[in-house]
Amino acid sequence: MTPEFAIALGRQAIETVLMLAAPLLLAGLAVGLMVSIFQAATQINEQTMTFIPKIVAVFVTLLICAPWMIRTLLTFTKNIFGNIPNVGG
Repeated sequence: MTPEFAIALGRQAIETVLMLAAPLLLAGLAVGLMVSIFQAATQINEQTMTFIPKIVAVFVTLLICAPWMIRTLLTFTKNIFGNIPNVGG
């Protein structure tokens, strides 16, 4: 395995992880921001009010994005298995 191949493989793995995590993190961020603005406007500081909407938003986003996430992960895995002959050392 050449250093270039290892770096390309690592870069592809990191890109895949970021692509898969981005929708969930963005949904949590958006809902958290809306809840924070609501809490600041009403001066309600209930801790459960921040967690429950975020969890629901992340689960809904996961349900919506799950097929795409699975296809992306399968493509990455097929690519890894397809490159096994190139790893020989």
